[in-house]
Amino acid sequence: MDTKAIEYHVREILKAIGEDPEREGLRETPCRVAKMYEEMLAGTGYSNHEIAEMFGKTFEIPDGEQTGSAIVMRDITVFSYCEHHMALMYDMQVSVAYVPRGRVLGLSKIARICDMAARRLQLQERLGHDIAEIISEATDSPDVGIRISGYHSCMTARGIRNISAQTVTKTLCGAFKTDIGLQGLLEEK
Repeated sequence: MDTKAIEYHVREILKAIGEDPEREGLRETPCRVAKMYEEMLAGTGYSNHEIAEMFGKTFEIPDGEQTGSAIVMRDITVFSYCEHHMALMYDMQVSVAYVPRGRVLGLSKIARICDMAARRLQLQERLGHDIAEIISEATDSPDVGIRISGYHSCMTARGIRNISAQTVTKTLCGAFKTDIGLQGLLEEK
């Protein structure tokens, strides 16, 4: 990520909106914004495959212990930025479910995958597909379901300014496409 270019352009934006980038409160803002973008958009530097490799630590399920039941993790909190307005997508809750195929993913890795996939300019729908693709690769399971609910500041803080409008998306892969019981695991409880 080119933080020096970000600093330059933030300074120019400050000028364009009529601010003085040299006044005390704004003097270090371009540098702070560049560091913030570097951190908050860190996922931009990685492909889904690289994220799967980075957080793909799995553990073998001993013979006889595989029940065929799904693993579900709910209420993973992430944020992202809408690629249309670069506006914050916030209070996003991700639920991830998958049917293991001989190996299970470390629980913290599920949350780390969601977080890293969200740290990109995104669409909520694509975020669900990205998380599903990464989880599928990391677990070697085609049976993955993702549910994301969240708020978009391009809806709540500008435009229509509807603060209660929540967006819910689902991504269903493999058995989750047809198995209503598996789909039910993604519903709010």
